[in-house]
Amino acid sequence: MLRRAVPVLLVLLAASPVARALSPDELRKVVETLDDRQRNSGDWRALCYMESKEKGKTDVVYELLVYRRDQDDKQLFLFTQPKSEAGKGYLRMEKNLWSYDPSTGRWERRTERERIGGTDTRRDDLSEPRLAVDYEAKWEGDEKLGVYDVHHIVLTVKPDVDVSYPVRHLWVDKASLNILKRQDLALSGRLMRTSYYPKWKKIYSESKKGEVWYPEEMRFFDEIEKGNSTLILIQEIDLRPLDPNIFTKAWLESKSR
Repeated sequence: MLRRAVPVLLVLLAASPVARALSPDELRKVVETLDDRQRNSGDWRALCYMESKEKGKTDVVYELLVYRRDQDDKQLFLFTQPKSEAGKGYLRMEKNLWSYDPSTGRWERRTERERIGGTDTRRDDLSEPRLAVDYEAKWEGDEKLGVYDVHHIVLTVKPDVDVSYPVRHLWVDKASLNILKRQDLALSGRLMRTSYYPKWKKIYSESKKGEVWYPEEMRFFDEIEKGNSTLILIQEIDLRPLDPNIFTKAWLESKSR
């Protein structure tokens, strides 16, 4: 007697691997690792190239210096180019973000949602990540992002924490644990911004006694004002100790005198 043929679809389904959900411990470990890989445990200085595109306007190219002291949660941004922006900056200390305009000599307090220099960049795009501290994580699934196998993770801000976006979707390369794509949402669920991280590099940190990873290239796309975007290239990194006076209003003011 001839055997009945097994439907091809059933064979394919039986052979197809079923993605296993990350356990709570596994998920927590992934998110903690994302933080730890970029943590320096010391100081940080970076020279950044920024290119801002705004629909209907001429593209603007910036040069930005970023200083961080992660241990004290301090951060300073200083624009050096173009000439019209030189001397402008931001200082974060004691969980407050201040902007400085040398043309008026005024300091103004800002929120974490502040568009740095009017671009699509936010302060925490260039800060030490605190995903495991500031957000609750949920495993959404394992997916394909181009040729990459990725974890899709959803982060929701914890109560009384001030962040630039309350909900974040991450697509994390399973092999390298590099973030490849991020989407930032409002609490209403509206998509606000999509970001891509195509290039990552690592550098040895003497203070950490280990490697520090950083995104060499970041591309931010405004999902509200279509056509607006910002490119950031981190061109230089220096992890040697910084002068503590850098993280003061007086130091930033002195750069424009």
